Amino acid sequence: MTRAAGLPVVAALAALLAGSLAGCSDPPEPRIVRKEGLPAGSTYVALGDSYSAGPRLGPSSGPVGCEQTTGNYPHLLAARLGLELTDVTCGGATSAHLAGPQTPPNGDPVPPQLDALTADTDLVTIGIGGNDGKVFAELVTTCVGLAVEDRRGAPCTAEDAEFRAKVERQLGKLPSRMIEAVEAVRERAPDATVLVVGYPHVFPASGTCDLLPLARGDYPYGRDLVSRINDGLSAAAEQTGVGYVDVWAATEGHDICSADPWIAGLIPERAALEYHPYAEEQKVVADLLAAALR
Repeated sequence: MTRAAGLPVVAALAALLAGSLAGCSDPPEPRIVRKEGLPAGSTYVALGDSYSAGPRLGPSSGPVGCEQTTGNYPHLLAARLGLELTDVTCGGATSAHLAGPQTPPNGDPVPPQLDALTADTDLVTIGIGGNDGKVFAELVTTCVGLAVEDRRGAPCTAEDAEFRAKVERQLGKLPSRMIEAVEAVRERAPDATVLVVGYPHVFPASGTCDLLPLARGDYPYGRDLVSRINDGLSAAAEQTGVGYVDVWAATEGHDICSADPWIAGLIPERAALEYHPYAEEQKVVADLLAAALR
């Protein structure tokens, strides 16, 4: 995959992944796709956060506060392949909410997402991890606020910044958390095809824009953060022998600041929640999943 240049993070990521995966046995044989494909009527459970829930992309299809809609990629994929969908994606979900309950804003507690799985589940998609430690939420709230006082610097991501230190801790924990998540899915749905879904391009490769009002110096780290989250997800999928859907590669050139954005900025240009996917991005993810299942 194309990666942002200029940040000395590759060696650090390799060390983090090596530490997280050390001592593990050889990965099992991949179980990405059944040879006969996924027939109509198969049961599909979608797990994930707001980038899977599709906020503001159609009629609500989940609990109050989860911002789940019928325009998200799980609904698009289920409609295309004739699958029986159970969608428990919920905005704000972290990897901890797979095994534990979540209370979305202005809503009632929702059960652990893993509770939706059964031994008869045929397909599971997992799109989660970016909210762990609230790092992405803070990037587009706290960091945007700090940018007001320092437009040209890097108030959030300088070497000694508190936010940066927090991000590095979370990135170090992500691979092992996702390995545990996939293993928990397999325990509950042992015969299911499991696909881990990555995150799209959110930040531009260069330059800035009014729709993403970060300080100029924080842009490169923001882009690298999403890339490194995807690296952690991909490593966990490889280690556990399940499929990884590379949304990053498929959305290059469609970040918030691009001429054809698939992610909304501070003021969405069409239906979407700020800093979240437009319908085009969700369709692309559904396309990628359908292709993987073929």
